[in-house]
Amino acid sequence: QVPLVESGGGSVQAGESLRLSCVADKDTYSGNCMGWFRQTPGKEREGVAAIHTGDGITFYDDSVKGRFTISQDNDKNTVYLQLNSLKPEDTAMYFCAADPLKPPYCMSQIQFNGVMAERDFGHWGQGTQVTVSL
Repeated sequence: QVPLVESGGGSVQAGESLRLSCVADKDTYSGNCMGWFRQTPGKEREGVAAIHTGDGITFYDDSVKGRFTISQDNDKNTVYLQLNSLKPEDTAMYFCAADPLKPPYCMSQIQFNGVMAERDFGHWGQGTQVTVSL
């Protein structure tokens, strides 16, 4: 069973919005740090937003603060990423990720470090492409 399935990507113009969805199995979703990363060809994945599904605490990379919003729906085991005021530089493959170990300190670690470490997220979705044109 695939633990994470993303959807919602697409091609839009600058300034428009998209909402990405990530459906997780219940065990992966419950009380866990889940996040969204993005990757462009030839570059490493960068974390853009994370949420702890147990208490709703969130983290955003500076590049998306004020434009992207991460949220959760506990009834659907789903994490969303609302992308507003999109820019061409937001063009990337977006991946949903979860920490398979579910450590209680995962969000504290992210906030302390000020960055989401790819190595801390062992479950990954297949990715959904977001393309923003001028």
